[in-house]
Amino acid sequence: AVNLMAAEEIARQLRLRDMGGIICVDFIDMAKGEHRRELYEKMKDLMSSDRARHKILPPSKFGLIEITRQRVRPAQAIETKEENPDALIDAPITLIDALQHKFEQLTANRKQKGKSDAIYLHVHPFLASYLKQGWFWQTLEFKWSRLAGHKLKVVSRDAFKMLEYRFADAEGKKIG
Repeated sequence: AVNLMAAEEIARQLRLRDMGGIICVDFIDMAKGEHRRELYEKMKDLMSSDRARHKILPPSKFGLIEITRQRVRPAQAIETKEENPDALIDAPITLIDALQHKFEQLTANRKQKGKSDAIYLHVHPFLASYLKQGWFWQTLEFKWSRLAGHKLKVVSRDAFKMLEYRFADAEGKKIG
C-alpha cells in the first residue's frame, strides 16, 4: 500500500517538475511477484496520461523501477545581466545578446580580412551548456554560426567566472 501511494506521488512529481532522463525509483522491497506486478501496472496507469515520451521497466526483485522520460518543456533561459562596458549610460545588458553582437562584429571583421577559420568562445560551463542545449540545429552555437556565416565553437572553461568570456582563434589567441 505504501509503494502504491508513493507511485502516485512519483508520477505527479515527474510531470510537475518535467523531469527528464533516467529515473531510478527504489521502492520498499517486495517479496511477492504479484505485488511487483501490481505496482508496475499502477505506475504504467499513472504515467499513461503523461504527454512526454517515457518508458517504464518492471521492478527488479529489490523493488527498483527504472523510468526513462523525455522533457516536454525546454530548459529555462538563463537571464544573466552585466554592466554595459560600451555605453555611456549605465543600463545593464543581457550577456547572451552581448555575446551574439560581439560574435557578429568579429565575423564581419574577419571576413574583411579574408579569414574563415572558426572562432572559439570560451565561457563558464553553465553558459556553455546553455549555448549548446537542444538538438544540434537548435543550439544557439549553431544558429549564430548560420546567421553570421562563420563557424563558432563554444568551449567550456571551469576557471571562468559566470559572466566571463573570451573569443579566441584555433591557437587560443584572444581576438576582438
